[in-house]
Amino acid sequence: MAATQVVVGTDGSAPAQTAVGQAAREAKDHGVALRVVHAIDWVPPPGIAAVLNETGERTLRATGERLLAEAVSAARLVAPDIEITRTLSMADPRSLLTELSRGALVTVVGDSGTSGIASGLLGSVSRHLTAHAASPVLVVRTASAPEGPIVLGVDGSRPGETAIEFAFVEAAARNERLTAVHVWSEWSSQPAPPADPALPFAKAPGELAGDEERLLAEALSGWSSRYPQVAVDRRSVKGRARQSLIEASRSAQLLVVGSRGAGGFAGLRLGSVSAALLHHAHCPVAVVRARE
Repeated sequence: MAATQVVVGTDGSAPAQTAVGQAAREAKDHGVALRVVHAIDWVPPPGIAAVLNETGERTLRATGERLLAEAVSAARLVAPDIEITRTLSMADPRSLLTELSRGALVTVVGDSGTSGIASGLLGSVSRHLTAHAASPVLVVRTASAPEGPIVLGVDGSRPGETAIEFAFVEAAARNERLTAVHVWSEWSSQPAPPADPALPFAKAPGELAGDEERLLAEALSGWSSRYPQVAVDRRSVKGRARQSLIEASRSAQLLVVGSRGAGGFAGLRLGSVSAALLHHAHCPVAVVRARE
C-alpha cells in the first residue's frame, strides 16, 4: 500500500469527533500524514433562492475553519507528532471524500452526523463511501478499544483477498493479533457431486466442517508468510455470518470485512450483512472493496 495519508471527514458532530481520533491513531500507527476534511454542502430551505450570497458563504467558511481547527486540536491529543493538513470545500462531501480516497491508505468517517457530512441512521456519506471509495473505509460508531485483536471476516473468495491484506497490514501496524473468522453453514457451501454416481450426494459427517477449515487455512497461508510477525487465530464457525461477527467484535479493536462475498458470506452485500455490522458491531468496522 503506497498511500501516504489517512483521510477523515468531519462536521463537528459527536460521531465525527470520534472518527477524527480514530483517524489520528491510524495515521500514527502507519507513520503517514492525516488529512482532515470539511465539506460545506449548503442546501437552502424550501422556498429560499438557491443562491449563497457573499455574507452567507463567509459565515459558512468561518464555521468550517473553526470545525477544522477543533478537529486538528483533537487529533494532536492522540498523535502530537503526525503531519496534519486541512481541506475546506464547497463540494458535495460524498463526491469530495470519494475523490480523496483515491490517494488514501484509509478513509475514516463517523457512522452518522449533522450538517453536510452525513445524515440518517447510517450517514449518507458513510453509505456512499462503503460502496464507491477507492480506499478501505473505516466507519466509526464507537471508539476503538485500546487493546484487542483485529477481527477479519474470511469467505475464501478472490475479491475477499483485498480485505485479508488490509487486516494483516492493520494487525502489523498495531502490533496486535489477527483473529480470522470464517462463518459457514450447510446452505453456504454447494456440495460437489460424488465421483461415483452410486455414492450418496451428501457429504459424510464432519466432511463439510473439514472442508471449511481447509478453505480458511488456504485463504490465509500466503498472507501469514508475508506477515510472519502477525499472530493469527483461525476460527471456522458454523452459524450465521452477521451474528457471529457481531459477537466477535465485542473484544476487537477493529472488524474488517469485504464489501461483498461468497461462500460463508453468500449474502454479504452492502445493505445486508455489512449493513448489520456497520449498525451493530461493538467496534469500528472497515469495509474493503476489491480492487478494480
